[in-house]
Amino acid sequence: MAPQRTVHHLADFSQMHITVLGDLMVDEYVRGIVRRISPEGPVVVVEVQAEDWQPGGAANVAVNVKSLGANTAVIGIVGDDEMGQRLRDGLEHLGVGISGILSESTRPTTRKTRIVAHNQQVVRVDRETTQEPGQLCISTIKQAVRTSLSNTNALLISDYRKGCITRDMAYEVMENCRQAGTPVYVNPKPVSARWFKGAAALSLNHSEAEALIGMLQEPGPGLDQQGETLRQELDVDALLITLGPLGLACWTQAEGYTFVEAHRVEVYDVAGAGDTTMAAFALSLAAGATVPQAAVVANYAGACAVRKTGVAAVTYSELARAVRDETPSTN
Repeated sequence: MAPQRTVHHLADFSQMHITVLGDLMVDEYVRGIVRRISPEGPVVVVEVQAEDWQPGGAANVAVNVKSLGANTAVIGIVGDDEMGQRLRDGLEHLGVGISGILSESTRPTTRKTRIVAHNQQVVRVDRETTQEPGQLCISTIKQAVRTSLSNTNALLISDYRKGCITRDMAYEVMENCRQAGTPVYVNPKPVSARWFKGAAALSLNHSEAEALIGMLQEPGPGLDQQGETLRQELDVDALLITLGPLGLACWTQAEGYTFVEAHRVEVYDVAGAGDTTMAAFALSLAAGATVPQAAVVANYAGACAVRKTGVAAVTYSELARAVRDETPSTN
């Protein structure tokens, strides 16, 4: 696949507006060193030297869309707490539209705190609730989505099963988008994958796909058949499955099966790489790329992401440079 054709679609990213709907999170990092074992129990004592955080979950997807050069706004829920306000402020500072972010006093802002010592994660602490939001909140989210459809090229749904997306909401949003002619790109969990029939594209990682269809075969005819069967079962136009160190594969009725080999890069951190991959895939499709072309771009974006430490966005210039410098093999 000629890199010039792919770069052409990247150049159209700045003309796109993508609305992101889903579970908003904060990825927090507490970094330090270990000099001793605690006298209170067989655990290390981490002496904190630095603390930082980044938008996570659907917020990270929106940040990646923005970083890749497009306009974006996010719809989701945070708690009525300090971390929720920090997330709002951080997203607004990065140029992400935040008018669709709602606060709910009965839930905390989803927050994942990673304790890191000597570049090694020691433990992760999660603060969250996965209960569904109240009916008023659900209705407000539905209305925010309907309002966004008049000014967006696509809706990107990131469902991490933290409570923002309900079955009823998914069905109604899909119908509204169908009527408006707005393509929907979805990154769900296995339990909700079947809620998004009719989506323009749906993405799963290796373990999520196996939860739906059993053990995946190696890339080739066997995987081709498995993926096409799943695509038809989910009733989506395109299916993307990321395969970790192998690469990724996609299926469409018109273009069939495409496998894109992973780039050989030094992996520093895989956290957030799936968000980056999905953002690049959806943005490429919205900009007019074919599914195989979008898969190539997504593969480059994922390779750029794993070279970074922590949850970090990939920039347009990083992606464009990677595309120009190398072309992966597809079959």
